[in-house]
Amino acid sequence: MARIAVIGAGTGALAAAARLAVAGHRVAVYERTETYGGALRRFERDGFAFDTGPGLLPLPAVYRDLFVKTGKEPLESCVELVQVDPSARHVFADGTAVSLPNASRAGVVAALDDTLGAGAGQRWGDFLVRARETWDRTRRPLLEEPLWPDWPVLAGREPYPAVPHKRLLRTRRAGTLAEVGAWELRDPRLAALLEGHALAYGLDPRVAPASAAVLPYMEHAFGMWYVRGGLRELARALYERCLARRVEFVFGADVTRILEKDGRVAGVELAGGTSRASGSGGGEVVEADIVIAPGSADGLPARGEGEVPPQRGMPSRLTVLLALRGGRPEGTAHRTVVHSEDRDGELESLFGTAPGVPARPTVTVLRPGDPALVPDAGHETVTLTAVVPAGARTSDAHADALVAVAERAVPGLRDRVLWREVRTPADIAAETGVTGGAVPAPALAAAGGRLLHPASVTGLDGLFTVGGWSHPGGGLPHAGMSGALVAGLIVEGPEFRGSQ
Repeated sequence: MARIAVIGAGTGALAAAARLAVAGHRVAVYERTETYGGALRRFERDGFAFDTGPGLLPLPAVYRDLFVKTGKEPLESCVELVQVDPSARHVFADGTAVSLPNASRAGVVAALDDTLGAGAGQRWGDFLVRARETWDRTRRPLLEEPLWPDWPVLAGREPYPAVPHKRLLRTRRAGTLAEVGAWELRDPRLAALLEGHALAYGLDPRVAPASAAVLPYMEHAFGMWYVRGGLRELARALYERCLARRVEFVFGADVTRILEKDGRVAGVELAGGTSRASGSGGGEVVEADIVIAPGSADGLPARGEGEVPPQRGMPSRLTVLLALRGGRPEGTAHRTVVHSEDRDGELESLFGTAPGVPARPTVTVLRPGDPALVPDAGHETVTLTAVVPAGARTSDAHADALVAVAERAVPGLRDRVLWREVRTPADIAAETGVTGGAVPAPALAAAGGRLLHPASVTGLDGLFTVGGWSHPGGGLPHAGMSGALVAGLIVEGPEFRGSQ
């Protein structure tokens, strides 16, 4: 039985802690804030409640597997999962709007044909077939297995089977997501639908590899899910599963240093004034045989030559929480994506040489219609989210811009607002500890390895990393798999190759 110290209580860390405790190890989690969940937080006021991080869950099988492997109660006994249908409503720059059924290729094809014109649905359906091939080629190495030692193979190989395209007397194949949209989908609204999936993860579609096609495919194939009561309930269930498996939690515990002795990890040092559940102490040393740290943590040992460099330059999010008078109309879509009316301007603002907050951003509107989130049926919660540069200083004017964009999907929105709460990159930084409140993207193949993440195994024996800034990257499914991979590497050793 090893003594394992886990730094941070994000979803990846909780997933690893629960699995390792079940394997018989003594696990203690040291969290610098006063609660668990990482980005899965909740804001409450006047009987209203909001998720301040992710609002929907793709690929719930990752967490179903976690709960099966760590106890007798399945995930559905701990939280209520609801499949969101339609998966999303999209409002395009020209005002066209379409609702896409959840996990139904035939339904999506029909909806696009009816709204965008004959042939549009078929082009999107054919794209999904190619995206599935990309998923099949990359699912194991980029989600289910520890990062390959020969990861440069993933960095150089583009797994998306692009369609040959004649351009200027040359036959070319799409190498970026934007080229897939322009050359294969051939409709600016379909291109916006495709690029919106990349933008939601903070990726510039003009340079994101074509293999980012797996992002819309995941949503299409496995559906989008909501947790009744909000995604914070998933964090609660993970925390309670850890407690049931005798994981110790120490909140308000700021780890200032990872200790090393004789070439391997020896424990962690806590900041002065740290309090422990078992007593009190300040600046104390906690001995451990194994330490699991967030991949974004300062003070990690330098990666060896030839290792994947940490992912850099990812943007953050601006979120506006709206408490509304008046109930949610029947038939309202849970999620609406209002695409920017100035696509080029938005991308230049976010990813150009002088990053700034877009004047007319793409805005995701979440309207859960969950009675647990409102004081009564005569009120509604709405959450607006847009991508902004990490570290951006936002103002009330930026929040006003999100509301103005959202009114394209929710007429009269401003007149219904009782109050609002604005969540900035600084808030994300405070909750996650990541500089500038940057949000990691999932690992993707090709692009020279720019969108891969460092392996969970580090250059220091006994030190592992977990969470969105380690392989396999950002997003709730990937964070959960990060925990599974770290636990597998610790329990089974370097020969561990993922679930079979």
